[in-house]
Formats: sequence, structure tokens, C-alpha cells
Amino acid sequence: MKKLNKPFRYLTWIMRFIQASMVCGVFYSMVVASKNIVLGITGIILFLLLMVSNFYSFRNAQSHILNNIDYRLIKIGKARKEMFIRSPLPMIAINMQGEIWWYNESFKNMTNNRNILDTNIRSILPGVQIEDFPKDNTIMETSITIEERSYTMYSELVAMEEEDGKEYNYIIYFTDKTELIDLETQLTDKRCIVAILYIDNYTEIAQNVDEVRRPMLTALIDRKVHRWMKDEDVIVRKFERDKYMMVFPHELLADIQETKFSILDEMRKTQMGNDLPVTMSIGVGDNVKSLRGSVDEARAALDLALGRGGDQAVIKNQDKYTFYGGKSKEVEKSTRVKARMKAYAFKELIQESDSLIIMGHKNMDMDCLGAAMGVYRVAAMMGKKAQIILDEPTSSIQALYNQIMEHEEYKDLFISGEDAEGKMNSKVLLVIVDVHRASYVENPKLLEMTERIVVFDHHRRSADYIDNAVLTYYESYISSTCEMIAEILQYIGEKVKLTNIEADALLAGITVDTKNFVFKTGVRTFEAAAFLRRNGADSTRVRMLFQSDMLAYKARAMALNDAKIYKDEIAITSIEAEVENRSIVAAQTADELLNIKGIMASFAMSKLGDSISISARSHGEINVQVIMEILGGGGHQTVAGAQLEVETVEEAEEKLIETIDKYFEEGE
Repeated sequence: MKKLNKPFRYLTWIMRFIQASMVCGVFYSMVVASKNIVLGITGIILFLLLMVSNFYSFRNAQSHILNNIDYRLIKIGKARKEMFIRSPLPMIAINMQGEIWWYNESFKNMTNNRNILDTNIRSILPGVQIEDFPKDNTIMETSITIEERSYTMYSELVAMEEEDGKEYNYIIYFTDKTELIDLETQLTDKRCIVAILYIDNYTEIAQNVDEVRRPMLTALIDRKVHRWMKDEDVIVRKFERDKYMMVFPHELLADIQETKFSILDEMRKTQMGNDLPVTMSIGVGDNVKSLRGSVDEARAALDLALGRGGDQAVIKNQDKYTFYGGKSKEVEKSTRVKARMKAYAFKELIQESDSLIIMGHKNMDMDCLGAAMGVYRVAAMMGKKAQIILDEPTSSIQALYNQIMEHEEYKDLFISGEDAEGKMNSKVLLVIVDVHRASYVENPKLLEMTERIVVFDHHRRSADYIDNAVLTYYESYISSTCEMIAEILQYIGEKVKLTNIEADALLAGITVDTKNFVFKTGVRTFEAAAFLRRNGADSTRVRMLFQSDMLAYKARAMALNDAKIYKDEIAITSIEAEVENRSIVAAQTADELLNIKGIMASFAMSKLGDSISISARSHGEINVQVIMEILGGGGHQTVAGAQLEVETVEEAEEKLIETIDKYFEEGE
């Protein structure tokens, strides 16, 4: 409109200038008439005629230009109307209440030629919230699905001039992105995923199979691996005697997950004279950026699977982990080569350090304190100062803590987490015992203050493990961290001399975690206990560390009496009595419930602050670690626990039963 008005303005200025010039000519002619009346009157008449002619010419030109402008505006209006009506972009106009008062042909076709005039937009697009539309000059983008096609919806507020003022409406138009989404889906489906398959116990099985049958066993394993997905677009290559690499398109991952990695069950059925079942661990890397990234994530996933005991599959997608399997007992490794290598590496790290800070998990238990005492002795043997972080001893270690503090040697052994922060520097070695999850340590800040970190733990590895340690020693089949440290001690030096209190602490940790040498007790467990016995440990003194008072005993008896039996083989109870250290009483109750004939698993709940703590135990047939992981906890196949953020025991019991049902529905 502005461009059309410019010529009209220029013409007006020119005509006004001419008219002004003619007025000046008239006045000039009047001056001339005073001297020459004929010439003056002639000039006046001439200029007046010119003025009249100019006036009528200007009127005609003005009318012509305005008519031309109106004609062009009408053409532009028609063109714009045709453009919107015939636009390939579906468009509608609605008022502030959402009523449709205009739409174009594309939108009509998009909605299957329905007559939608004066209907509300919610009847066409149920998910649209008019209240969320912009109230200013911004344009809002929203993804929406119409008739099984995907669109991006753009909504914009416009003001329209009316006789009684401005009326506000929304103009909405759509861009079809169905083909783009389909293309992205195809690219995602065809993206390569890498999986690494590892036979967990190949060495142990090969040793127990006749030499004549070993090639046949290996061939049978190879055949099962290659036949697992033989009809699919999969590449399988064996790169070590017990390792395979598999590359397959992403679209197959959903099918594999649906079968819950059936190869795990198939592999356990492998029989060629072997007494132990063949178990496999699988690490799958689902990296969206690169194939190399998928390989790295597959390796990390496999490490996590092995750290959790093997016989399972782990899918790693950036920082997200998905677990399958993991319901078989961990197989004890008879060889100590790994323990010896870790001991040598640990010894070198200590030699390069000025001092050690030893840290366990929150609410330190006997296994944690015993392992810390063992690490302290390693440092003392090498002439290095070591201190243990302990803000406040829990009731489970109070008796041992009191005995430790009676000895002059240990007067400055314990240090608070806050004081430890002031001691951290590049020459201090931070040793983590009985925990590998960053959020569970006594003081997580210390993990960020140093890169010199060593981790010793026997729990099945979780997804949020400490990933910046220079030395890690995870063995989920080992009974306790105290057993690990007892083995480390034997390789640190030729002459190991423990004090009686240190030997008792280590033996107490093994005793607690094995439930008096019943659960997860292997040959190496008894060998570690024998080593500690030779170094002064006394089982009678250790037993006295676990004595409980009469109130706790009565609370335990009451919980046993109120236990419920679920699915004929699961015992569930709770600690209702007002007693100190309910979580410890709950753990003891869960242990005792397993002594009842026919009970395969037990769960004991207790109030712990604003949450409910669950102690889970099993003989092994039911994997309580898997059940507790679903609830956000963890542990081992036979010993596990979790904390639920609920207010009452009844709510916790309801969630627990739902989880148990889910466990049995998924099967082994």
C-alpha cells in the first residue's frame, strides 16, 4: 500500500508547486499591469487559465491514480484469497473461543472433506489447548497427529480491524512431517548396533570336561551362538576362544528384548559332559552417534554384566542401562591370579602415595569396617599413615568400634568426612571399600577432589558405579569385601602380622555377610578364614560382637510371629515394636525366616526415617537382588535390600508384592 501511495504523493507535490508558481505569475502580472496595462492583463488571464487547467488536470490525474490503486488492491486481495485458499499448507482461522470461521482446501482435504465451519477446533484436534496459544506476536510450534499423519502446527495471534475496534483471532497452519519421521525411523532401524558375547565360565567348564569332548563342547557353543539369529540380518564373528562380536540393525533390538535374550537360557542347557552350566554375558552398545561409540558402550555394558555376576545381558544407551537375566548363582573362581595382580597394583599405588584415606558406605556395617581395618594394616605394613572416615558409628559396629578405641594405636584412626576434605591432595590415595556406587559413599565430595581412587567391593555392579578409579577390584562371587582384603593381605608382603582386633574385624565381616558361613561360602572363603585364624582371629570373640539386647530379641520374635506367607514359599513381615536399630533387627529377622521349612525367600520391613527399609534373603532359588533392583535397591542373589519412599509399611508391602508378582511373571 505504501509503494502505491508514493507516486500519488510525488504528483501532488509537483502540481502544488506548479500552482504556487502560477499564483506568483498572477501577482507578477499585476505588477506589470501598473506599467503596461495590456501586457499585465494578458499575463493575468493567461496564468488564471493555466491555473484552472492545472486544477482540472490534477483532479483527473488524482481520480485516475486512486482508481488504479483500488483496482490493484482488489487484484491483490483476490490473489491473496486465492493463494490462501489454494495453498498447499493446511490453514484455518479461529476466534479466541476456538470456533473455526475459515479454512482452506488443504485443511478440508486433511480432515477428509468434513464440513467444520463454526465448529470448535477441539472437535477436530482433541489434544489442542487454546489456553496455551501465544498471547503476543510469537509463533507457537506444536507436534500433532491427524488421521495417522504427523504435523507441526504453527499458531499465531493476529489483530483484525473491525468497525467497533480490533478483533483478535488465531491463524493456524500445518506442515506435514510424516515422510521425515518415516525417514528418521528407517535410519534408526538400519543403524548398526554392536554386541559382545562372552562365555563367563569357559575355563572352569573346559577343565571339568574330558579332553576328547572339549572340541565338541566348543563346537556346540559356537553353533548355538551362530544359530541364535541365523535368519536375521546379523554378522557374528568369534575373536577369542570365549568371545564373540555381533553386529545387527537397531530394528532387531526390540525383538531380542522381547525374548529377553533367549540365548542365555539356551546356553545354560548346553551339555557335553560338563557338570557346571554354561553361562554367557552379553554387552550391547546402542550409540546413536557412531559405530565406534557402540563398540565402546558394548564393552562397558559387558564389564557391568560381569561385575554383576555374569549370566545376563546389559544394554547401554548413553547413560541408560537395561538389564536382562542375572538370575544364576555366581560361580566361584578357583584361581587367585586376579587377586595377586590387584594386590601388586595396589602396593605400587600405596608406595607412590604419602598417606591413605579409607572410606566406606553410609551407615557402615561390619564388613565395611573390617575391610577398612584390613586396608589400614596394608598401609601400616608399608609405613604409610591411613585413616578411616567415620562420622558416627552405627549400632551394628558399636561393639567393635569400642574395642578398637581401647587400643592406643588406633586413637587417631577415625576421621570425619569434613576433616578428610582438608587432607585431600594429589599424593593422598582414596580407598573405597564395600561400596562402588558414588551416591552411597560416606562423603561423595571426596570423589571429585582426587583422581587417585581405589575401589574394593563384592556387590553386583550397578549402573552408577565409580568410573574414575585408577584401580577397581569387583568380584560379585566373593562372599564379602573382608574376604577380598584378606586375600590382598597375603600378596602384599611375605610376613603379614595382624593384630587380634584386626583379625577379628575381618573375620566378623565374613561371618556377617555369609550368615555364619552359610550363604555364598566357597573354598576361598574358608581359606581366608583360616588365614585370619592363623593371625589371631577368635570365633568366640567375634560371636560376642553380635550379641543383641532383650528388646531387640523380643521385637524379632514378634515379627516372626506376625510373618505372612505369600505364594507358599515367601515370608513377609515387618518390625512394628519401638526398638533401636530397626533395620538391623529386620535383617536378623529375614535371616531367621529362612530357617522355616518350605520358605525360599524372606522380606522384613522396618521404618527408617521418612522411608521404609526392606531386608531381603533367599536360599538362591529366588533372586532377591533382581527384586530389590526393581525397587531401586540392590545386593546379591541371596542377600539384598532397598529403601522405599513411602509413608507406611502397608504401602511398602503392596509395592513389594507387585514386584514379586512381576518377577515371577517374567520367569527365570
